[in-house]
Amino acid sequence: MKQVFSKLSLVAACAALLLTYSCKKQATKTSLSTSAEQKPNVILFVSDDHGKDALGCYGNPVIQTPNLDQLASKGVLFNNAYCTSASCAASRSVILTGLFGHATGSYGHVHDYHHFSTFDYVKSLPVLLEEAGYATARIGKYHVAPESVYHFQEVLKADPRNTVEMAKQCGDVLNSEKPFFLYFCTDDPHRGAPFKPEKWDMPNNFGNKKEGYKGVKTIVYDPKDVIVPEFLPDTKQSREEIAEYYQSISRIDQGFGKLMSMLEASGKMDNTVIIYISDNGMAFPGAKTTVYEPGIQLPCIIKDPKVSAKGIENNAMISWVDLTPTILDIADVDYKAKDFHGHSFKDIIGKPEAKGWNEIYASHTFHEITMYYPMRVVRDGNYKLIWNIAHRLEYPFASDLWASSTWQGIYRNHEEYYGTRKVEDYLNRAEFELFDLSVDPWEAKNLAGDKNYAEVLENMKAKLKTFQQKTSDPWLIMWDHDDSMQGTGVDL
Repeated sequence: MKQVFSKLSLVAACAALLLTYSCKKQATKTSLSTSAEQKPNVILFVSDDHGKDALGCYGNPVIQTPNLDQLASKGVLFNNAYCTSASCAASRSVILTGLFGHATGSYGHVHDYHHFSTFDYVKSLPVLLEEAGYATARIGKYHVAPESVYHFQEVLKADPRNTVEMAKQCGDVLNSEKPFFLYFCTDDPHRGAPFKPEKWDMPNNFGNKKEGYKGVKTIVYDPKDVIVPEFLPDTKQSREEIAEYYQSISRIDQGFGKLMSMLEASGKMDNTVIIYISDNGMAFPGAKTTVYEPGIQLPCIIKDPKVSAKGIENNAMISWVDLTPTILDIADVDYKAKDFHGHSFKDIIGKPEAKGWNEIYASHTFHEITMYYPMRVVRDGNYKLIWNIAHRLEYPFASDLWASSTWQGIYRNHEEYYGTRKVEDYLNRAEFELFDLSVDPWEAKNLAGDKNYAEVLENMKAKLKTFQQKTSDPWLIMWDHDDSMQGTGVDL
């Protein structure tokens, strides 16, 4: 009997030991899961050439963007969000580094013979997040270089014009055991090839196809129903192209909706920060490649589960140069503020008004390598100054914008005006353009030569110079031929 009890005791002891070990192991696993859950996931969704003009949540009653509108209703919509350069590659380098392109060598396009590339010592957002334990993945348009600087652990493949297909490829990322950073970049609504139509007055397709895309509902718009922004000419050609542009955006919205439904199914919606932006404004002359408001003031919608405010509008002036430090801040990743030109706006996301956020800067130098036209910008409150450094040159066109039927309709008919601006003023710009956006939101009246604004002009010039000094802008030399930033010219 004693032996039986002895054996039973031994079995019980072993069972207890196994149970204790199992509980400890389970506790450790739970602890790790909890730790992982404390780090928020981040989805940065970047469209290509999408302006504020074409979203329901920004006031357009025609375009159908229900999923992005829902994001705005559950998050925060920024009214004064700016890219720093209205050119795809240059803008994306800023988004992922928190540094102005003139300081990193990212002056313009990366592909083909353009070959602009970021200096290899720069540390980008995906690299910093990977070092902090994040799983990083990208899908769609990349358009930055070198890969060593902009490294992602996983590269997903899908048709970048079919955002539904893109979303479906992201399932494993959304279900990652680690906190994840997903960089989701569409080709829509960028103009589609061929950029030059067979007949000059045919609208560009903006990536749309007659047969449509698998899994995507084709939403067609009637040109007579579209809303023509004031900076564009209200012509047959403009309306036809805007209708195609709208169709492309509705495709983005469907893919975004699919991605959100998959995120919900993963159970991680409540621990994921979602950011929707565009790289630059709509691909029409007067917006993309310019530093006028339609080119650089862009959509920005952020849903942060930790921000209690929902469905509000934020009027702070923020910039894409602020995105990297903001995302690092949201992810609770240590960084040195001095390493970035931008500043984290994490603490003001849920605030409609925020003191100190009333100034932004922009810096454009190239689009295509053949499109050299350096411009520097400061907006302070309602005043905005553009310095056209190469003002003696005729303003060069991006090849796809020159070939657009919207521009050709004005050019071929020798029209005096292109929207609110004279064609002559668009092509041959003053060295300085000063605007009061409170009374002139479409930047039609240049105040730089008005004696009543002389003091404002000088103050804005001083701000630009300080900005250039702080951000190591080589074009600082163009003020007074100060060569202090030019180096010795000697290879030591």
